Amino acid sequence: MLTVSVKWQKELFPKVEIDTSQPPYVFKCQLHGLTGVPPERQKIMVKGGLLKDDANWATLGVKEGQKLMMMGTADEIVKTPEKGPVFMEDLPEEEQMVAVGHTAGLFNLGNTCYMNSTVQCLHSVPELKSALVSYPSQKSSDLDHTSHMLTAATRELFNELDKSVKPVAPMQFWMVLRKKYPQFGQLHNGVYMQQDAEECWTQLLYTLSQSLGSPSFSENPDTIKALFGIELVSRVHCQESGEESSETESVYSLKCHISQEVNHLHEGLKHGLKSELEKASPCLGRSAIYLKESRINALPRYLTVQFVRFFWKRESNQKAKILRKVDYPLQLDVYDFCSDDLCKKLEAPRQILRDEEGKKAGLKAKEKTSGSKDNDVKMTDVERPSNESGESSKPTSKEDKKSHLTGIYDLVAVLTHKGRSADSGHYVAWVKQESGKWIEFDDDNPVPQREEDITKLSGGGDWHMAYICMYKARTVPM
Repeated sequence: MLTVSVKWQKELFPKVEIDTSQPPYVFKCQLHGLTGVPPERQKIMVKGGLLKDDANWATLGVKEGQKLMMMGTADEIVKTPEKGPVFMEDLPEEEQMVAVGHTAGLFNLGNTCYMNSTVQCLHSVPELKSALVSYPSQKSSDLDHTSHMLTAATRELFNELDKSVKPVAPMQFWMVLRKKYPQFGQLHNGVYMQQDAEECWTQLLYTLSQSLGSPSFSENPDTIKALFGIELVSRVHCQESGEESSETESVYSLKCHISQEVNHLHEGLKHGLKSELEKASPCLGRSAIYLKESRINALPRYLTVQFVRFFWKRESNQKAKILRKVDYPLQLDVYDFCSDDLCKKLEAPRQILRDEEGKKAGLKAKEKTSGSKDNDVKMTDVERPSNESGESSKPTSKEDKKSHLTGIYDLVAVLTHKGRSADSGHYVAWVKQESGKWIEFDDDNPVPQREEDITKLSGGGDWHMAYICMYKARTVPM
C-alpha cells in the first residue's frame, strides 16, 4: 500500500492510498470519487507516459509520498437557473435516486460482474438491509474477524448504493470478500479470474447468517434463515435392502435440474428434489444405491432457485454449460413440493388469498373449504405482484394480525449468465423495483426493462439466460 498526493487543476489531494495489489483502474475509480472525473477521461502522468488501466504497479516506479499529475474534465453539473424548473442533476442524490427510480450501478473492478450481480440482487431485499443497519461496528467475541469485516462491508456498500445515483466502486467489499474467501482472488496471467456467481451468493449468505445470527448481536439468530432458508425433509430408501430413513436439512436455494425432459422450472424443481446416492448399507454389508426424495417442510420470505447449468466435462477437463431453454414464471406456486404438514398449514392462508382475489375480481367469496391441489395450481392466474399483496414492511403491533405464507411467490430478481463457460462470460442482475419497474444492472450501467422481457431470459442460445431466480412470498394477515 502506497500513499501519494494527486494534483488536478488547482486542487491537491494529499494522502491518497494506492493498493498496489489492485490494477490501476481501481485507483482511477478512487480518483473519480474525489474529483468527479470518470476513469476513461483521466490522464495520469507516470514514468514512461500515461497510466494505463491494466499496468503493473511494480514496473511504474511509483514511490511513497510521490506527487502525481492528473488531467481530465469532471462530469458537467447543470447549474440551477435563477428562475425556472429544477433539473434532476441539481437535486440531492437521495432525491435524484427517487426521480430516476433505481439505485446506483457498480463499477466492474476486473471480472467482478459475478460479485456485482449478486450484490444487486441481495440489495433489493429491504428486510436484509434493515437487519444490516443495526449491525454493530465492533466485532463480537463469538465471531471471526473476516466474517465481521465482510458483514460490515456489505452494510456500507448497501448504504452507498442507497444514497448514490452515480456508479459505486465496491473496492472495500471486494478486498474483504477475497480475504474471507481466497478462491475469489485467483489470478491468471496477473488478472483476476471470472468466478461463479452462485458460489459468491451462497458464501455471502452463509457469512451473513453467522454474523447476524450471533447471540451477542441479535435476539433473533435465525434472521437469514427466515429470509432465505428452506427446510427440506427427505425420505431415503434402498430398494435392494428395504432400508428406509428420514433426514432434515436447511438450504438456501432449490435446484432446477436440467435434462432433455425439462422444459419448465416446475419440471426441473421436481427433478431436483429427487436424487440417487451410493452409500454403505448396514444390512447388505456393502455399498448400495439409495433413492432420496425430498419435500419442503418450511418456506422462507424469499425463495431462491438455482438453474443447474454448469457441470464438469471430463473430456475437456473444464466446466461446461447447458444452454437448453427452461421457462420460468413471474408467479411460482410451490404447494405441490411441500410436505403434508406444511400443506395443512398453508390451506387457511391460501383460502383467504383466494377469497380476496375473488372479491377483487368482482366474485362472491366462497364459503371456507379445505384446499385442494387442483384449485391451488390455478391460483396464480389472477394474483398480483408481491408489492400489491398487502404485506406491510413496517413492524406490526401486538394488536395487528400476523402475516402468513401462502406458498405462492412473485419474481423479484433474476441473475443471468451470458457465454458458454462458467469461467468466462458475463453476469448481469435484473431487479424489480418497489415501483414495479424492472432494472437491468449491467455493472455500472442500470437500464430500465419491460416485465414481458424478463421471462425471455430462459436460455436456448448465447444470450443472457437465468442462472438464479429470486421470488418474494405473498402473505396474508391472519
